[in-house]
Amino acid sequence: SFHYGLYLSIFLYESLNANMGQKTSKITSQDRAILDLKLQRDKLKQYKKKLQVVSDKETEIAKEALRKNNKRGALLALKKKKYQQQLLEKTEMQLMNLEELTQSIEFALVEKDVLDGLKAGNDVLKEIHKEMSIEKVEKLMEDTADAISYQNEIEELLSGKITDEDEELEELLPSVPKTQISVNQEIKDVVDNEEYPPIPSQQKKAKLNKQLVAA
Repeated sequence: SFHYGLYLSIFLYESLNANMGQKTSKITSQDRAILDLKLQRDKLKQYKKKLQVVSDKETEIAKEALRKNNKRGALLALKKKKYQQQLLEKTEMQLMNLEELTQSIEFALVEKDVLDGLKAGNDVLKEIHKEMSIEKVEKLMEDTADAISYQNEIEELLSGKITDEDEELEELLPSVPKTQISVNQEIKDVVDNEEYPPIPSQQKKAKLNKQLVAA
């Protein structure tokens, strides 16, 4: 049968891969359960087709009996057809139940895979958090801030920018005692107003030298 042939194919496939040493995804019990449901579904579909053929045949028999004025034969054929129709309805309900059950199992397996993936991702996050503790992150941020501040100071020095310390020194200048400023100003005034003898020109120096030699 088709059911036996499919299981035989699966067995041969697994045996062949095992003998060849190939790593394949193992067929789980859930996979086999889904396979069984789908096989039952296919068998019901075949049975449904068979019932439909029989029902159509009973319809033709009833028509033929009426043409021959065989009402009893026609009624018997119609009763058989009605019974076939009842079987068809039951088969249809079973097919629907199998479809729903198969889809529910497949969806549950998908949900399980999603949960397994979330669990694996959560485990990875926990490992990362262990490697990057809050203390390590804070230390890294402090070191980074210090490095940036140091780099900014270097750039300010290279560009000749006035630092805060220079600005503080300039702010201190007005606080120098006025007496010191006045003394400095007096010295400057004396130097500026002092009269010095005129410096002789080069021609006057030469004439003076000749007079000294002649004397």
